[in-house]
Amino acid sequence: MASFDDLKAKYNPVINKGHEVGLNVQNLNLEGDKLLIRGVVPSDYAKNEIWDEIKKVDSSLGDIIADINVQSGLTYKVASGDTLSKIARRFYGNANDYHRIFDANRDQLSDPDKIRVGQELKLP
Repeated sequence: MASFDDLKAKYNPVINKGHEVGLNVQNLNLEGDKLLIRGVVPSDYAKNEIWDEIKKVDSSLGDIIADINVQSGLTYKVASGDTLSKIARRFYGNANDYHRIFDANRDQLSDPDKIRVGQELKLP
């Protein structure tokens, strides 16, 4: 039986992909002889990206339980170099979906080209 550390190392690419697409990990532990990853993502695109990565690591899914759910209403903190298009590409897979983020944040944005570092944006 593999240890928690062994399974975590094996599925590290999945965890990294999760961070890239906005996975909020709620639980990461050993459940029986399987690695349990439980969390929420902001979009179906993000969920599919994580599942694609899981299948690359082990398509049989023999030693992992992935409970990944889509939850709207998550937020994202703007980092240096971000644009709404970059954020949309990261979370939705399409830069042209920037308008979804802009529309959800009209209470704090008047122009989609004017976001500030540190700003908390809602991800619809």
